Amino acid sequence: MAVYNVNLFIMFKKGIVLATKNQKKAEELVRILHGLNISVETLNNYPDCPDVVEDGHTFEANAVKKALFVSHYTGKNAIADDSGLEVYALGNMPGVYSARFAGVNATDLMNNEKLLNSMKDLKDTERVARFVCVIALVTEEGLIKTFKGVVEGMIAEDIRGSSGFGYDPLFIPEGFNETFGELPSQIKDGISHRGRALRLLQEYIRVKCNITQ
Repeated sequence: MAVYNVNLFIMFKKGIVLATKNQKKAEELVRILHGLNISVETLNNYPDCPDVVEDGHTFEANAVKKALFVSHYTGKNAIADDSGLEVYALGNMPGVYSARFAGVNATDLMNNEKLLNSMKDLKDTERVARFVCVIALVTEEGLIKTFKGVVEGMIAEDIRGSSGFGYDPLFIPEGFNETFGELPSQIKDGISHRGRALRLLQEYIRVKCNITQ
Protein backbone atom coordinates (compact mmCIF):
# COMPACT_ATOMS: atom_id res chain seq x y z
CA MET A 1 0.00 0.00 0.00
CA ALA A 2 2.83 2.40 0.80
CA VAL A 3 4.32 1.94 -2.67
CA TYR A 4 0.90 2.57 -4.23
CA ASN A 5 0.55 5.78 -2.22
CA VAL A 6 3.94 7.00 -3.41
CA ASN A 7 3.00 6.23 -7.02
CA LEU A 8 -0.29 8.04 -6.62
CA PHE A 9 1.54 11.02 -5.12
CA ILE A 10 3.86 11.13 -8.13
CA MET A 11 0.90 10.88 -10.52
CA PHE A 12 -0.97 13.75 -8.92
CA LYS A 13 2.13 15.92 -8.96
CA LYS A 14 2.00 15.59 -12.75
CA GLY A 15 -1.25 17.52 -12.62
CA ILE A 16 -4.94 17.02 -13.29
CA VAL A 17 -7.05 17.95 -16.31
CA LEU A 18 -10.57 19.17 -15.57
CA ALA A 19 -12.87 17.75 -18.24
CA THR A 20 -14.71 20.98 -18.94
CA LYS A 21 -14.55 24.03 -21.19
CA ASN A 22 -17.03 25.90 -19.00
CA GLN A 23 -14.96 28.74 -17.56
CA LYS A 24 -17.24 29.38 -14.57
CA LYS A 25 -17.33 25.70 -13.65
CA ALA A 26 -13.53 25.49 -14.01
CA GLU A 27 -13.07 28.49 -11.73
CA GLU A 28 -15.32 26.89 -9.12
CA LEU A 29 -13.43 23.59 -9.31
CA VAL A 30 -10.05 25.31 -8.99
CA ARG A 31 -11.24 27.39 -6.00
CA ILE A 32 -12.38 24.32 -4.10
CA LEU A 33 -9.31 22.23 -4.95
CA HIS A 34 -7.03 25.07 -3.83
CA GLY A 35 -4.50 23.95 -1.24
CA LEU A 36 -3.51 20.61 -2.76
CA ASN A 37 -0.57 22.21 -4.60
CA ILE A 38 -1.48 20.29 -7.75
CA SER A 39 -1.25 21.74 -11.26
CA VAL A 40 -4.71 22.03 -12.80
CA GLU A 41 -5.55 22.37 -16.50
CA THR A 42 -8.88 22.47 -18.33
CA LEU A 43 -9.95 21.37 -21.80
CA ASN A 44 -9.24 24.92 -22.93
CA ASN A 45 -5.61 23.74 -22.88
CA TYR A 46 -6.65 21.00 -25.33
CA PRO A 47 -8.85 22.79 -27.89
CA ASP A 48 -8.83 19.82 -30.30
CA CYS A 49 -10.23 17.41 -27.72
CA PRO A 50 -13.61 16.17 -29.05
CA ASP A 51 -16.76 16.68 -27.02
CA VAL A 52 -17.95 13.64 -25.10
CA VAL A 53 -21.55 12.58 -25.74
CA GLU A 54 -23.24 12.44 -22.34
CA ASP A 55 -25.65 9.58 -23.05
CA GLY A 56 -25.53 7.89 -19.65
CA HIS A 57 -28.67 7.41 -17.59
CA THR A 58 -27.00 8.49 -14.35
CA PHE A 59 -24.73 11.32 -13.25
CA GLU A 60 -22.09 8.75 -12.33
CA ALA A 61 -22.11 7.13 -15.78
CA ASN A 62 -21.65 10.47 -17.53
CA ALA A 63 -18.92 11.66 -15.17
CA VAL A 64 -16.92 8.43 -15.52
CA LYS A 65 -17.30 8.43 -19.30
CA LYS A 66 -15.99 11.99 -19.59
CA ALA A 67 -13.10 11.44 -17.19
CA LEU A 68 -12.03 8.23 -18.94
CA PHE A 69 -12.10 9.84 -22.36
CA VAL A 70 -10.18 12.95 -21.29
CA SER A 71 -7.59 10.92 -19.39
CA HIS A 72 -6.99 8.71 -22.44
CA TYR A 73 -6.88 11.71 -24.78
CA THR A 74 -4.46 13.78 -22.70
CA GLY A 75 -2.49 10.95 -21.11
CA LYS A 76 -3.00 12.61 -17.72
CA ASN A 77 -5.14 12.28 -14.63
CA ALA A 78 -8.61 13.67 -15.26
CA ILE A 79 -11.52 14.91 -13.21
CA ALA A 80 -15.00 15.17 -14.68
CA ASP A 81 -18.28 16.05 -13.08
CA ASP A 82 -21.85 15.53 -14.07
CA SER A 83 -24.39 17.44 -12.11
CA GLY A 84 -27.97 18.51 -12.37
CA LEU A 85 -31.14 19.60 -10.75
CA GLU A 86 -33.84 17.18 -9.64
CA VAL A 87 -37.32 18.58 -8.97
CA TYR A 88 -39.29 15.95 -7.08
CA ALA A 89 -42.69 17.06 -8.36
CA LEU A 90 -41.44 16.70 -11.94
CA GLY A 91 -40.32 13.09 -11.44
CA ASN A 92 -36.74 14.24 -10.69
CA MET A 93 -36.49 16.09 -13.98
CA PRO A 94 -34.50 17.67 -15.52
CA GLY A 95 -31.90 15.36 -13.91
CA VAL A 96 -29.19 14.19 -16.29
CA TYR A 97 -30.80 16.35 -18.98
CA SER A 98 -30.31 19.55 -16.96
CA ALA A 99 -27.83 21.15 -19.39
CA ARG A 100 -30.06 20.43 -22.39
CA PHE A 101 -33.51 20.65 -20.81
CA ALA A 102 -34.64 23.23 -23.37
CA GLY A 103 -32.71 21.64 -26.25
CA VAL A 104 -29.24 20.48 -27.25
CA ASN A 105 -27.83 24.00 -27.64
CA ALA A 106 -29.93 25.60 -24.91
CA THR A 107 -28.52 28.49 -22.92
CA ASP A 108 -28.77 28.70 -19.14
CA LEU A 109 -31.53 31.29 -19.54
CA MET A 110 -33.53 29.03 -21.86
CA ASN A 111 -33.26 26.13 -19.42
CA ASN A 112 -34.26 28.32 -16.50
CA GLU A 113 -37.26 29.69 -18.33
CA LYS A 114 -38.43 26.22 -19.37
CA LEU A 115 -38.13 24.98 -15.80
CA LEU A 116 -40.13 27.92 -14.45
CA ASN A 117 -42.80 27.34 -17.07
CA SER A 118 -42.93 23.63 -16.19
CA MET A 119 -43.49 24.52 -12.53
CA LYS A 120 -45.92 27.42 -12.93
CA ASP A 121 -48.89 25.45 -11.58
CA LEU A 122 -47.09 23.88 -8.63
CA LYS A 123 -47.83 24.85 -5.03
CA ASP A 124 -45.06 26.33 -2.90
CA THR A 125 -44.76 23.03 -1.03
CA GLU A 126 -44.18 21.25 -4.34
CA ARG A 127 -41.16 23.33 -5.33
CA VAL A 128 -38.76 21.11 -3.39
CA ALA A 129 -35.65 20.09 -5.33
CA ARG A 130 -32.07 19.04 -4.95
CA PHE A 131 -28.80 19.59 -6.76
CA VAL A 132 -26.70 16.47 -7.34
CA CYS A 133 -23.06 16.28 -8.40
CA VAL A 134 -20.91 13.25 -9.09
CA ILE A 135 -17.17 13.81 -9.50
CA ALA A 136 -15.19 11.11 -11.30
CA LEU A 137 -11.42 10.81 -10.95
CA VAL A 138 -9.52 8.74 -13.49
CA THR A 139 -5.75 8.44 -13.15
CA GLU A 140 -3.37 7.81 -16.02
CA GLU A 141 -2.89 4.30 -14.63
CA GLY A 142 -6.61 3.56 -14.88
CA LEU A 143 -7.81 4.02 -11.29
CA ILE A 144 -11.48 5.13 -11.23
CA LYS A 145 -13.08 6.74 -8.16
CA THR A 146 -16.36 8.64 -7.82
CA PHE A 147 -17.56 11.11 -5.19
CA LYS A 148 -21.15 12.33 -4.75
CA GLY A 149 -22.47 15.56 -3.28
CA VAL A 150 -26.10 16.58 -2.73
CA VAL A 151 -27.76 19.77 -1.48
CA GLU A 152 -31.49 20.07 -0.81
CA GLY A 153 -33.51 23.21 -1.43
CA MET A 154 -36.38 24.92 -3.22
CA ILE A 155 -36.96 26.44 -6.66
CA ALA A 156 -37.63 30.19 -6.67
CA GLU A 157 -40.57 31.59 -8.62
CA ASP A 158 -38.32 33.83 -10.71
CA ILE A 159 -34.69 34.22 -11.73
CA ARG A 160 -32.66 35.88 -8.96
CA GLY A 161 -29.00 36.83 -9.03
CA SER A 162 -26.30 36.80 -11.68
CA SER A 163 -23.56 34.75 -10.01
CA GLY A 164 -22.79 31.14 -10.80
CA PHE A 165 -24.22 29.32 -13.80
CA GLY A 166 -26.85 26.80 -14.80
CA TYR A 167 -29.83 26.79 -12.46
CA ASP A 168 -28.03 28.74 -9.72
CA PRO A 169 -30.35 31.79 -10.06
CA LEU A 170 -33.36 29.53 -9.32
CA PHE A 171 -32.10 27.27 -6.55
CA ILE A 172 -32.55 28.33 -2.91
CA PRO A 173 -30.46 26.01 -0.71
CA GLU A 174 -31.97 24.72 2.51
CA GLY A 175 -31.43 27.17 5.37
CA PHE A 176 -31.08 30.24 3.11
CA ASN A 177 -33.40 32.81 1.57
CA GLU A 178 -31.06 33.64 -1.33
CA THR A 179 -30.50 31.62 -4.49
CA PHE A 180 -27.06 30.32 -5.43
CA GLY A 181 -27.07 33.16 -7.96
CA GLU A 182 -27.30 35.68 -5.13
CA LEU A 183 -24.92 34.11 -2.62
CA PRO A 184 -21.19 35.01 -2.54
CA SER A 185 -18.99 32.32 -4.10
CA GLN A 186 -17.28 31.47 -0.81
CA ILE A 187 -20.63 30.67 0.80
CA LYS A 188 -21.88 28.72 -2.21
CA ASP A 189 -18.63 26.71 -2.37
CA GLY A 190 -19.12 25.72 1.27
CA ILE A 191 -22.60 24.26 0.83
CA SER A 192 -23.01 23.37 -2.84
CA HIS A 193 -23.37 19.88 -4.26
CA ARG A 194 -20.18 20.34 -6.27
CA GLY A 195 -18.33 21.67 -3.23
CA ARG A 196 -19.38 18.67 -1.16
CA ALA A 197 -18.32 16.18 -3.84
CA LEU A 198 -15.01 17.95 -4.40
CA ARG A 199 -14.19 18.01 -0.69
CA LEU A 200 -14.62 14.22 -0.64
CA LEU A 201 -12.21 14.04 -3.60
CA GLN A 202 -9.86 16.49 -1.91
CA GLU A 203 -9.78 14.40 1.27
CA TYR A 204 -9.18 11.23 -0.76
CA ILE A 205 -6.16 12.83 -2.46
CA ARG A 206 -4.83 14.18 0.84
CA VAL A 207 -5.02 10.76 2.51
CA LYS A 208 -3.62 8.80 -0.43
CA CYS A 209 -0.79 11.26 -0.98
CA ASN A 210 -0.22 12.02 2.72
CA ILE A 211 -0.68 15.75 2.09
CA THR A 212 -0.95 17.78 5.30
CA GLN A 213 -2.79 21.07 5.48
